[in-house]
Amino acid sequence: MNLFLLLLIALPVIGLAAYLLTARRYNSSDTVATSYDEWTQDGILEFYWGEHIHLGHYGSPPRQKDFRQAKYDFVHEMVKWGGLDRCAPGSTLLDVGCGIGGSSRVLAKDYGFDVTAVTISPGQVKRATELTPVDLSAKFMVDDAMALSFPDESFDVVWSLEAGPHMPDKAVFAKELLRVLKPGGLLVVGDWNQRDDRRCPLNWWEKPVMRQLLDQWSHPEFSSIEGFSELLEATGMVEGSVETTDWAKETLPSWLDSIWQGIIRPKGLVKFGVSGFIKSVREVPTLLLMRLAFGSGLCRFGMFRATRAEVLAPVARHSEVSVIRK
Repeated sequence: MNLFLLLLIALPVIGLAAYLLTARRYNSSDTVATSYDEWTQDGILEFYWGEHIHLGHYGSPPRQKDFRQAKYDFVHEMVKWGGLDRCAPGSTLLDVGCGIGGSSRVLAKDYGFDVTAVTISPGQVKRATELTPVDLSAKFMVDDAMALSFPDESFDVVWSLEAGPHMPDKAVFAKELLRVLKPGGLLVVGDWNQRDDRRCPLNWWEKPVMRQLLDQWSHPEFSSIEGFSELLEATGMVEGSVETTDWAKETLPSWLDSIWQGIIRPKGLVKFGVSGFIKSVREVPTLLLMRLAFGSGLCRFGMFRATRAEVLAPVARHSEVSVIRK
């Protein structure tokens, strides 16, 4: 009995220690590339999440929906919200942080975009290319969102979904997204964001939760919706102002639904063996923390829409931009 109680106490402690000690903290872009290469090569993430490595849209108010269908629906909702359904077929679109190309294929197939998609992960480029029909106008390449290899004013549309948290300098990221956009072109971004702590500082429990959300999935920092909007406008490349909204409620069921996939799809236990099972279970605490953060208002799902200005405004001085931290 004493041994049983000892094990009952020791196992959770050991599990917590292992979770904290094996965190995938951000060190550089190589950290992000390595993490996504590993998830892509073993196939676990694709097995459970499908081709769309992003959250789903469950409606407003949210309703029960198939996990993978919700992800397709998100892309269509983002297209509609961003006004991209009014773009002419053949318009050029850059997908920044494309994963294994789920969104890129929908944008090319259903809306007629000529898609160029980039990711920091060579493994994702390889898998995205394998999944894409040769006659579909979508090509994939390794590139760094912090220093995109395209000339100024290259694309009619720039699209980015859930890539921002991996960017170490949000001001540089904002500038690159707009730099490669043609005058009059559309920028549409969907991202995980933190509450603006300039207006409402994090409290005693929010700080350690946020720390884990950063450390576990190679995130240097989350911006706030307000802060990233300010950074976009500070580039001098936005016509008027950036339009934003928060889709936290619409996407909230994704977190628990992703855990539920592991229960209703037991084939994964056989397909990926004991090591795959352990790797999958290891992500459950982070998914629960994400659900807590987005459900409580600590985190928000920011949607950003902007038009590239025809005539550039004076750019804010570095000292002015640097104070916009989050």
